[in-house]
Amino acid sequence: MDRPQHPVRPDTASSRRGLGRMLLVAVMGFAFAFALVPLYRIACEKFLGIRMEQGPMDVVAASQSGVDETRWVTVQFDGGVNSALPWEFRPHQASMKVHPGKQYETSYYAKNTSNRVIVGSAVPSVAPAQGSRYFNKTECFCFTAQTLAPGESRDMPVRFIVDPALPKDIKTLTLSYAFFRNDSLTAEANQVARLN
Repeated sequence: MDRPQHPVRPDTASSRRGLGRMLLVAVMGFAFAFALVPLYRIACEKFLGIRMEQGPMDVVAASQSGVDETRWVTVQFDGGVNSALPWEFRPHQASMKVHPGKQYETSYYAKNTSNRVIVGSAVPSVAPAQGSRYFNKTECFCFTAQTLAPGESRDMPVRFIVDPALPKDIKTLTLSYAFFRNDSLTAEANQVARLN
């Protein structure tokens, strides 16, 4: 004769431990995602030697050496977006020839292709790494987060000076931007949009 089956009660302590572990994994995943942009910046600066400052350079200080009109440097422009950012983003021009010591301006085009307000943060880099310390941005959209409404497009200016102290063997510099979605500011912007 078979014994009657009794329902098995889960161990309450075991269930709580499992739930605690799942919550810990979720919190750690969120913290890691939140820290990616600063970690990227630190890795580029410390290990690759790419300067990724987030503030404007003083125009007077950047051009103290004077303009070197005997020399040309080609500056190439590049831009891309992280897969989590539903934007189009590209430079208006692929490159320009500049005299070191003189301020120049170019711009990038950005468009929000989603149906929500999105906030993005641009992370700049200059290659080659040994030339990055001689590329000075005096005005840049990368200094602050950028908010685009659904379908909104914008031209984003960049003003820069190539320092005349740039080593003579460096004839080309590439200014590149990687745009990332700023999740916390995007959530705030959409909450404000819903209230209005």
